[in-house]
Amino acid sequence: MARTWFQRLALTGAVLAFGVVTLGAYVRLSDAGLGCPDWPGCYGHLDVPAGHEIAAANAAYPERPVEAGKAWREMVHRYLAGTLGLLVLALAIIAWRRRREPDQPVALPLVLLALVIFQALLGMWTVTWLLKPVIVMAHLLGGFATVALLWWLALRPQRTAPLMTSSGYRSLRFWALLGLILVVGQTALGGWTSANYAALACPDFPTCQTQWWPPMDFKEAFVLWRGLGMSYEGGVLDNNARVAIHVTHRLGALVVLAYLIWLAWRVFRVLPGGPVRDTALFMLLLVVVQVSLGIANVLFQLPMAVAVAHNGVAALLVLTLATLNYFLRPREA
Repeated sequence: MARTWFQRLALTGAVLAFGVVTLGAYVRLSDAGLGCPDWPGCYGHLDVPAGHEIAAANAAYPERPVEAGKAWREMVHRYLAGTLGLLVLALAIIAWRRRREPDQPVALPLVLLALVIFQALLGMWTVTWLLKPVIVMAHLLGGFATVALLWWLALRPQRTAPLMTSSGYRSLRFWALLGLILVVGQTALGGWTSANYAALACPDFPTCQTQWWPPMDFKEAFVLWRGLGMSYEGGVLDNNARVAIHVTHRLGALVVLAYLIWLAWRVFRVLPGGPVRDTALFMLLLVVVQVSLGIANVLFQLPMAVAVAHNGVAALLVLTLATLNYFLRPREA
């Protein structure tokens, strides 16, 4: 029973982390990332200033006057992230106290706790370093990693049935891991595209600014560190650098789409049925939806619902690849 409760707590954490990631995308896309110019509070408060407090807040931060809507979006995101941190802390404490029990995972909950603490630091730096792209991208990847690890922890008690031991089945492990790496890499590219405000650098599809290969500046596009003391809100790159980022993200999407189609075909060819095949089918569905959402973002000029869904489906795709790798792992003795 205790083991079941641990699993349920991990699953609750995964769902909450998915919500935090999705809300974070909404905060970022609605330009509310600096809705509160300080951290962890908002204009020195634990909530958003109201009434007579607004004048004092504006005096303290004259460069960023209070916009209640943006500030509340940012604070709700912080409240949820804080709740997630407490849940992960509870998982780590429970795991440590039961570390001598058989099959009790200990290392993963502790890794999760360290990751959540680092995520909090990234959240602080996102604000205090004024939306520095490398920090925004790292914060996004950390959020995805948190969701995936909590999901992995929730899946762990389900590892019961023995796996086939054929060489073809074993070979799937490498290809599934490569698929996960490619999806994470494409997610990082997506985060870099968003953080540098390059999502609409190419307003047409399949061409970019009516050209198949427009002028691009790859050297400037992928400079990770540009120093501190400047605001990156709205982006600081010129057109050619943003186009280079956008086109790279498009090409990455093509590579991931082709690879995951091939991976699903290989799974279907090797396995007659079972959870691995079902997971591969869901993966195939998700990648088609994800590419369609990416195209819709361009054609319809980044509508909020589509852009947030694009982030959410990316998280689901990471979870699906993690699940595929989970099912393909050798069972412990």
